[in-house]
Amino acid sequence: MKLIPKAVEQGFRAVTQPTVNSLIRAGIRPNAITTVGTIFVLVSGVAYGLGSIRLGGALLLVSGIIDTLDGAVARASAQVTKFGAFYDSTLDRIGDGATFMGIAVWLLTTPDQVAFRVPAIITCMTAIIASLLVSYARARAEGLGLDCKVGIAQRAERIVGLGLVSLFVGAGYQGLVLEVTVGLLTLASMITVVQRFVYVYQVTEGS
Repeated sequence: MKLIPKAVEQGFRAVTQPTVNSLIRAGIRPNAITTVGTIFVLVSGVAYGLGSIRLGGALLLVSGIIDTLDGAVARASAQVTKFGAFYDSTLDRIGDGATFMGIAVWLLTTPDQVAFRVPAIITCMTAIIASLLVSYARARAEGLGLDCKVGIAQRAERIVGLGLVSLFVGAGYQGLVLEVTVGLLTLASMITVVQRFVYVYQVTEGS
């Protein structure tokens, strides 16, 4: 089970398919799309760090949309390569780190009173580790020949959850809304890691 229903994912792919077709006709390569998406998420991290929470959320959502296009273009134009998969996965991890690091910088440097400043910063650090573990667990399982896409919160859920809350609500009173959102996403990521551990154990050792 995932937080984003499959029907929503299918609807999103249908909506973005014309854009995918246009990119293919223009000769835009998937790795170029990946690079542009990473630039957006890095700028999003900077915006969070400077306290522009709504702008950070908007840029994060844009980066997420772009992130879905590179794979779609690669598959539709038969440009899927091992390096492309490696490049995309590696830059995604950079993006995850930049987002939560930006939030941590804001929590650390904002002159306004922020509730639970130290615990919130620690949560951001934990979020970075958890998001990396979600990806690593899948990659390591795939290295063993297993298809490990289980879990309630993958990268899309983190981007949509954090991006929408940031865009429409902002940080909230004393940063509480943003802190709670990061906390919930961190918890969901940790649950996902456990789900993947259990899945790999069941497949490899039996239950």
